[in-house]
Amino acid sequence: MSPSALIVGAGIVGAAIADRLQAVGCAVTLFEADLPAGGATAAAMGHLVVLDDSPAQLSLCARGLALWRRERLPASCERETRGTVWVARDAGEMDEARAKAERYARIGLAAELLDPDQLRAAEPALRPGLAGGLRVPGDQVLYPVGGARFLLDRAMAGGAVLRRERVRVLEPGGLRTDTGLFKADAVILAAGLGCTALLPELAITPRKGHLAITGRVPGLVRHQLIELGYLKSAHGRDGASVAFNVQPRATGQLLIGSSREFAGLDPAPNRELLGRMLRTALDYLPALDQVPVLRVWTGFRPCGPGNLPMVGPWPGRAGLFVAAGHEGLGITTALATAELAAHHLLGTETMLDPAPFLPHG
Repeated sequence: MSPSALIVGAGIVGAAIADRLQAVGCAVTLFEADLPAGGATAAAMGHLVVLDDSPAQLSLCARGLALWRRERLPASCERETRGTVWVARDAGEMDEARAKAERYARIGLAAELLDPDQLRAAEPALRPGLAGGLRVPGDQVLYPVGGARFLLDRAMAGGAVLRRERVRVLEPGGLRTDTGLFKADAVILAAGLGCTALLPELAITPRKGHLAITGRVPGLVRHQLIELGYLKSAHGRDGASVAFNVQPRATGQLLIGSSREFAGLDPAPNRELLGRMLRTALDYLPALDQVPVLRVWTGFRPCGPGNLPMVGPWPGRAGLFVAAGHEGLGITTALATAELAAHHLLGTETMLDPAPFLPHG
């Protein structure tokens, strides 16, 4: 008899796990109270990027990107291999670019240092006076909702079932919705911030972010552009922060980020922080002054402890598993998370060390 799994959440992480589990013979049912991929997935930028704040993060991102590269995605996913240019303002940030290049080289990831002239040639719209940068040519851009829908549709075509209803409570060996009790060999919480309503002990907090999208300016920006101070902004826990992060889209538009703040669940834009974010982008890309911003939105990153997602069995609750707390890396690491989840549930092989991602109660 096939093992069975109930997955709570049909964002990109839940969809990836469903796709992986049904592919290896698991009977899968997903539960989603709202629109599939309508939460953090819909609000995300969709950058498939290898971050390297820790060895565990580096390995998870690299594995995630490698698995995405294997997928033959439809046009609706808008995938492009844009590459990333990490931009250095000064000599100190160029030192970080060199260190990042060395970390990438140790795992066989291609990257090249750029001096000021090479940076200018790669991205002519950047302002003069920058110290250089690091180009990572293999990074990609993906429309997150399209990617999630592709995985979900493939899982459903293979037999997975999507139930559009809210999970009210976890039960031993299953879960309960308004329509009744569902039992399975495993329950997997992959609902981002929604996980804490079912498992309050789970240490996940919302981290609000802003994004803006411009009118069409094809060719103005060629790569995903990120300042080398981004990781300090991304992983700081005190106060609000912004960082330069601009992504060209297949439509010819630009996505402008990024901001981070712990501010509860109020979706209203923080005008002061949004202004700082846009001014930072304008400082790096003066030509943005002539580009209209068409829309601004906010989203909430599910932020776990330690800057790593939690993937694995929940201590003391037989049959309960967690795949949550990805913060801003859920798109990049969705397929690698699914590989880890399948390893824990079914004993399938994984190239990753599961230990750094194990949840702790």
